[in-house]
Amino acid sequence: MSFYTKAACAVAISCLSVAVQAHNGVDHTKQTKHHDNPKVLPQTHAPIGVMGDHMHQAGEFMFSYRYMDMDMSGNLQGNDDISSDKIATTVPNKFASMPMMPPTVRVVPQTMTTKMHMLGFMYAPTNDLTLMLMVNYLGREMLLSTYKGMMGTKQLGNFNTESEGLGDTKLGLLYRLHDNGTHHFHMNVNWQIPTGDIDKTSEVLTPMNMRTNMRMPYAMQLGSGSNIVELGTTYNGYVNKSNWGAQILYSTALDTNDEGYQVGDKMQLTAWYAHQLTNILSSSLRLHYINTDEIDGMDNKIMAPVATANPENYGGDYINASFGLNTVFANKHRVSFEYSIPLKQTVKGVQMEMDKMLTVGYQIAF
Repeated sequence: MSFYTKAACAVAISCLSVAVQAHNGVDHTKQTKHHDNPKVLPQTHAPIGVMGDHMHQAGEFMFSYRYMDMDMSGNLQGNDDISSDKIATTVPNKFASMPMMPPTVRVVPQTMTTKMHMLGFMYAPTNDLTLMLMVNYLGREMLLSTYKGMMGTKQLGNFNTESEGLGDTKLGLLYRLHDNGTHHFHMNVNWQIPTGDIDKTSEVLTPMNMRTNMRMPYAMQLGSGSNIVELGTTYNGYVNKSNWGAQILYSTALDTNDEGYQVGDKMQLTAWYAHQLTNILSSSLRLHYINTDEIDGMDNKIMAPVATANPENYGGDYINASFGLNTVFANKHRVSFEYSIPLKQTVKGVQMEMDKMLTVGYQIAF
């Protein structure tokens, strides 16, 4: 993402925040419609895949747990499918100039799963301010195929790599900008702390039919290694049995990590609509756009004839569609489900293709 695009995003977020705050008749102490109603409704939160979507009343706590499971298979070049054989014979190896390195990529990812457990805590010291903490535990597994020698399409076999542990931690605050019971705006300010490992290793099968232990590529690491700031704005609307909303978030790394690189800037836009089906059940539809830059810099210990070792094979444009169900029982326990599929994937370089993602969550406020 260019400097001018970054600046435009930052200015747009700032202008929107100022404009909303300056809206005539703003009453920061006015509570939203779902808080005025003593009965908790299933559609008054955004779909479970949206973070930082709602605020709380002064003195209120909320605990949440989310489980996310994402599956990937096959590979893309740009927005076109590319076969494993074509990758192994035509995609240049970034490290070809090093001794014993083949001219093309000879190790090809086949499938990848990412499972995430996320614990969330929210507390509102005032009606206008909600504080947030999110802690992640990640597990990643990738199946790869190794091609024999320097050229050709003969495979040696498959192998698995795995990584598991604490991911990066996020601290955030939500500040109320406008709330009249029907329309609600707040500002999102988050700081991502680099608590996830970026030096995980695994045994791999090389094109020379040797087993060796090496640092895994960036996609298999658990964190970013950098402090990241994320800014944005969230809107929610409530009328009768309907809830709709939108959120824009922009994140950028503040520093280069200890291994000599930083993850790319990310912009996210999402919009949703939810409708109450019964007193305890609602459904939701959501669109999610993501734009991510490639990795800046590189880890000198990640050098292998595989596409995921090349920092240029990260980033792209993505649009996902999600369907969700949201339930509430005992007037305080909320259980939600969201299933996401890709509508568009345009990647930089050669990358794996997302198949689907499932998110299940539980929330309780007290």
